[in-house]
Amino acid sequence: MLLWAAGVITRFPLVGIAAMAGSLTACADFSPPERLPAPVAELPAGYAEGESLGAAQPLNWWHDFNDPTLNRLVDEALLANLDIAEAAARVEEARAQARIAGADRFPSVNASAGANYSDTPLAGTNFGGFGGGATRLTNETYSTGLDFAYELDFWGRVRNDARAARADLVAAEADLRTARLGALAETISTYFEVVDLRAQIALAVATIDILQDRVENTERRYDRGLVSSFELYQLRQDYRNTQAALPQRESQLTDAEGRLAVLLGRYAGTLRAELGDRLAPQLVFDPIPTGLPADLLIQRPDVAAAAQRFEAARFRVGARRAELFPSLSLSSTLGTQSDSPSGVFDILDNWVLNLGASLTAPLFQGGRIRANIDVAEARYAQQTASYARTVLTAYREVTAALEDYEEQRQRYALLFAQLQEAEASANLQAERYAAGVSAFTDYLDALRNLYQVRSSLSGAGRDVALARLAVHRGLGGGWTETAATPDIPLVDRPTDGETDGS
Repeated sequence: MLLWAAGVITRFPLVGIAAMAGSLTACADFSPPERLPAPVAELPAGYAEGESLGAAQPLNWWHDFNDPTLNRLVDEALLANLDIAEAAARVEEARAQARIAGADRFPSVNASAGANYSDTPLAGTNFGGFGGGATRLTNETYSTGLDFAYELDFWGRVRNDARAARADLVAAEADLRTARLGALAETISTYFEVVDLRAQIALAVATIDILQDRVENTERRYDRGLVSSFELYQLRQDYRNTQAALPQRESQLTDAEGRLAVLLGRYAGTLRAELGDRLAPQLVFDPIPTGLPADLLIQRPDVAAAAQRFEAARFRVGARRAELFPSLSLSSTLGTQSDSPSGVFDILDNWVLNLGASLTAPLFQGGRIRANIDVAEARYAQQTASYARTVLTAYREVTAALEDYEEQRQRYALLFAQLQEAEASANLQAERYAAGVSAFTDYLDALRNLYQVRSSLSGAGRDVALARLAVHRGLGGGWTETAATPDIPLVDRPTDGETDGS
């Protein structure tokens, strides 16, 4: 085999290099065998809280909230969010690193051109005799050439390093999807926080007006001796406490709007006018088809990234182990050489061919190679644990998000029923006061209770939206529903046309 290869190289250097590369870079691979960490291989067959199955598929799932303002903010976040931009730059870096690692699998070709002039004394000449004939030798040499070099990757070092770099690239792309999903989730959750805080502020202002009327009415009754000082002081305290809470709510709203602006790549304070006065996302109460836990390995980008880094670490173990074995390098130079500049273009008469091969075997490196192997194996063990932990965490997050979504739906249903009762009470007290049957204070108390229930319902609506968002985020995006079997009565969101009893 080697004699045949030597003959080919002698006559056809480029063909010979390719032939030896193809015949020697065979299947040697010292990477650990492919295997899944135990927790990943033992993934449960279903979720404890799943209502129905469905085929997981990334969708524009935020459109379920049916809010043009939210859709516009999400679209802007996808274009301007700086976390996404940073992750995209990391992808480009990983892509370049993968090209660098893959370049070692191919021969390197360099063009060269050179000129050399030498002036040396002849051996045995009399340096003192300047006129006694030629005593020095001058020489001019001009050359051009193509230099080829190639290391035969017989043990798979270069191949495994290239595979690892490619896996790092795929992991970086998954990280980009993770950043995208995170930016979407933060934008949506912050938007719902803004919606809730605006509703809370409006209800707090209305409650302050009611309490002011209530305090004034009680003060008049106190002057007539109809109520105790304790009742008057208690109402005044409630009035002041509600007033004191309003600036805090407004500060929280300013902070939330500022965080939303940053998510969109803007300065704080530049978003309020664009949001407008009316924000009305539609709550979604539909049951969630969760698919199978195995979908986590397909759709969740953080799980995909962990899996690719696990593979990259495995390949690097093989690459470092291969450094224990000899390396064979081939080199060839084909060009021209002449004693005049014009002669380098006379290819037929002045061509030059140089062939070379070198075999290098590590004998003593002070433990460096073994230490590099230990490093690679330790990192492989780290990535094995990281991959398993990521899958366990993902499964836990989905299970917890599903349970929380069910509980928040039920809580909202209960509060909505309470709202209907509070509205009925406020309407009744308004009618009784108009008929002169009950006091004005009874109506004010009923109206205040109505606003408190509406405040609780607004927070519950935010919690329902965030719980559904957590399921979306846990599953890695959206889904396509194939079956749905709700087990609790769903409720509609209260409309703006409902009366408040006034």
